[in-house]
Amino acid sequence: MITEPKKRDIALVIDDSPETLRLLTDALDNAGMTVMVALDGASAMRIVDQITPDIILLDAVMPGMDGFETCRRLKRDGALSNVPVIFMTGLTETEHIVRGLEAGGVDYVTKPIVIEELLARIRVHLANARLTQSARAALDVSGRYLLAVNRQGKIMWATPQAQRLLTDSLGPGGEEELALPDLLRQWLEAAEKKSGSKATASLPDHPELQLYYMGKAGSNEFLLRLAKDASANLPPEFSSELGLTTREGEVLSWLSKGKTNRDIAQILGLSPRTVDKHLEQIYAKLGVENRTAAAAIAANATRRNS
Repeated sequence: MITEPKKRDIALVIDDSPETLRLLTDALDNAGMTVMVALDGASAMRIVDQITPDIILLDAVMPGMDGFETCRRLKRDGALSNVPVIFMTGLTETEHIVRGLEAGGVDYVTKPIVIEELLARIRVHLANARLTQSARAALDVSGRYLLAVNRQGKIMWATPQAQRLLTDSLGPGGEEELALPDLLRQWLEAAEKKSGSKATASLPDHPELQLYYMGKAGSNEFLLRLAKDASANLPPEFSSELGLTTREGEVLSWLSKGKTNRDIAQILGLSPRTVDKHLEQIYAKLGVENRTAAAAIAANATRRNS
């Protein structure tokens, strides 16, 4: 059996020293990686417009735009938000290390670079990045609209479906540009103090979008779930008349509007499997065998209550 060759990881090396670039290019190429090089931050920005690297090695001290500012600008690109950045520097002062981490770096190595140590760190961060991406992909497939914000309300990451919902509701670039308004930042602070409680809030100007506080994912990272609240559009008599729970009524209402099970899961912030279970209960309570018959009953109930 013919197997496809293993995909080579792509490393972007940003350094104004030709000697360092030659050293790292040889070492990374020998380690089985594809290497792209940039002599400054502006060149790096042009490269990432064309291709997304798997890892970035970044010199902290460069003429013009330094490594810290370069890292901040790179991290504004949603496609690069999960790409690990390792700073390379001769600066060992704590303030410079902190600046690198605050700019979005995950690690640093000091010059002169020890190749074996650098390769070991690269392997660790590539593995961690893949685990993170796999976890978020799994959450996305399960229909979870999750995002994380920092204490200032800036979105740090979001699952792809949550990002699409934000973009649809808030305009292009929603994830990169959205920061929670003051009112929601105050809500976040209150939710943190009431650890364990399920605090909820609506997005200003988008009351159908509900934020659910899920807890802290780090010292400055708060996990939130985003969902559309469809209950406001549902007549209160609808569910009770049909002998359904409120949630079952919401599922049936969207079904009657022609939404697929996956659409309903996305709208209500449920997993597709949970929607399937709700539909099983709905069919049993209504005494029908399929969605067409259930939709017809829902349509009649809606007309009576409108």
